[in-house]
Amino acid sequence: MKIVDYVPEYIRSLVPYVPGKPIEEVEREYGIAASVKLASNENPLGPSPEAVKALQGRLHQLHLYPDGDCFYLRQGLAARLGVSPEELIFGNGSNELIEIAVRTFMRPGDEAVMAHQAFIVYRLVVQAAGGACRIIPLKNFTHDLVAMFRVITPATRLVFLANPNNPTGTIYRRKEWETFVGRISPEVLVIVDEAYFEYVVDPEFPDSLAYHGEGRAILTLRTFSKLYGLAGLRIGYGVGPRVIVDLMNRVRQPFNVNAAAQWAALAALEDHEHVRRSLEVNREGMRYLTKEIASLGLEQVPSQANFILVRVGNGQDLYERLLRRGIIVRPMGGYDFPEYLRVTVGTMEENDRFIKELRDIISFS
Repeated sequence: MKIVDYVPEYIRSLVPYVPGKPIEEVEREYGIAASVKLASNENPLGPSPEAVKALQGRLHQLHLYPDGDCFYLRQGLAARLGVSPEELIFGNGSNELIEIAVRTFMRPGDEAVMAHQAFIVYRLVVQAAGGACRIIPLKNFTHDLVAMFRVITPATRLVFLANPNNPTGTIYRRKEWETFVGRISPEVLVIVDEAYFEYVVDPEFPDSLAYHGEGRAILTLRTFSKLYGLAGLRIGYGVGPRVIVDLMNRVRQPFNVNAAAQWAALAALEDHEHVRRSLEVNREGMRYLTKEIASLGLEQVPSQANFILVRVGNGQDLYERLLRRGIIVRPMGGYDFPEYLRVTVGTMEENDRFIKELRDIISFS
């Protein structure tokens, strides 16, 4: 026997998450001078200028360990959200917080409920912990909260909800959420992933923070990666009951959030102009892209996020054809949407180039 022979089947059968290629590698491989990346739902304006300034002013401190408690960021964010500092937990992206929650509240054989064609990391982390995934189909590209509630059993420990959902960009609305949360047992932790909540314009969007309390077990996850443009620094946060956060902090490793991420996130919180411009660019780009995609006769899923799911036929083929023209989007075969591409809203110049290349490909097909 070798050490690898002891690895359980639920680890062996995991399919690793496959990220996109670095933009520099795409340009080198295809001989492209300047490509447009619309694949990863990043902020096309880049990072918050105030965050960059904060980083530049403290680079001489990189020899010091980061604040293991994120003290200043915790105080600033608590004040912004109107919550207690003890209700906050920070992670190396919200991905780490998903993993910490699973490690804290699940044991091998426990169950977690999630939607099919939601963020794939939920399934990967639960399986890696030896848990069982109860996967519920989307309904009209949206979480079916009624069906998800029906499959909860005494073995259920977690329910994952993404609002807006990645990769569809859809949301469940206040009425169905209130029905769901009003019936859920406090024995089940509801993890609400709101990575894209700042982009939502639908007035019926239920901000999950408003439903904390009353003995409910809700953990809201958010991130600095999208709107604030800090994806490269990997910093996300969770808001939950003190007892939930306290238990997760016992599992969380020390110094899990690096110093640069803490400095940048705290500064980005006060960069209101960057937030305003980012939302404006997204709204303008979304209007343009939805109109132009419709004019090409392509189906698209109405989105409340900063990306659009577009039905194009053979998604992998069109992805590769766009790639050769310097346009990087995301094929959705890994999410069981083989006929779709996910396209991030970029700057107007990037959006226009994508539409021109897409139109050119379609016209010659």
